[in-house]
Order: sequence, then C-alpha cells, then structure tokens
Amino acid sequence: MKLRQLPRDTRGSAAVEFAVMAPLFLALTLGMVEVGLLMWIQLGLQHGVEMAARCATINTTLCNSNTAIQNFAAQNAYGLNPAPASFTVNTAAACGNQVTASYSFNWLTDYFFGSSSMGLSAGSCYPR
Repeated sequence: MKLRQLPRDTRGSAAVEFAVMAPLFLALTLGMVEVGLLMWIQLGLQHGVEMAARCATINTTLCNSNTAIQNFAAQNAYGLNPAPASFTVNTAAACGNQVTASYSFNWLTDYFFGSSSMGLSAGSCYPR
C-alpha cells in the first residue's frame, strides 16, 4: 500500500470501534446486573420481615418466641440464606409486632476492584 492511500483505507475500522465501545458496553451490562441483584436481595429481605411480623401477630402457635420469629423470617427471605440473627424482633413496639433486618450486600465487582459492601435494611410492623 502506498503512503498516499493510507488516509482513505478503512480496513480495521470495525475493530477500532469495537475496542472503544466494548468497555462501556460491558460496564453498563455489569451495572444492570448489579442493580438487579441488589433489588432482588432487598425484595427478599422485605418479604421476610413482612411475613415474620404478620406471623408474630396472627399465628402465635408457630411464631411464639423471638427465636421462632427470626427463624421464620430467615426462611421467608426469598433468594437469600441470611442468618436468623440478622433479624431483630420487637413485640412491644407502638405499632404492633415489629421485625427489622440488616444485610451486607457484596458487589460483584468486589472481587476485581475491592470496593466496599453496602448495608441493606428492611422493616415491617404488623398491628395487633
């Protein structure tokens, strides 16, 4: 190829465009996966505390102690396997039976970049 023809040569332009856009596309895709996972975990925590607060009020034979309520909440946290100790129970709350949870969400990018984890919390109160 002659030097004068080099500015008009378009071979390899697709590879250059891909090299420029691929990191952005992958970052956006990974970000959407992370946010979806975060929302799923928050939903699972919220479901667990809502069901446990309701069980503490309505089904007193199954949820008759704080330990039983915590175990019930951990079992009903869909998609998660939290320790029952991550749920706290307050049966003497002004609003009724109150169940709260705290959970540490580890980002997928922690393994690559070492970023910090995020604390999630959920709470529910069911009236007596």
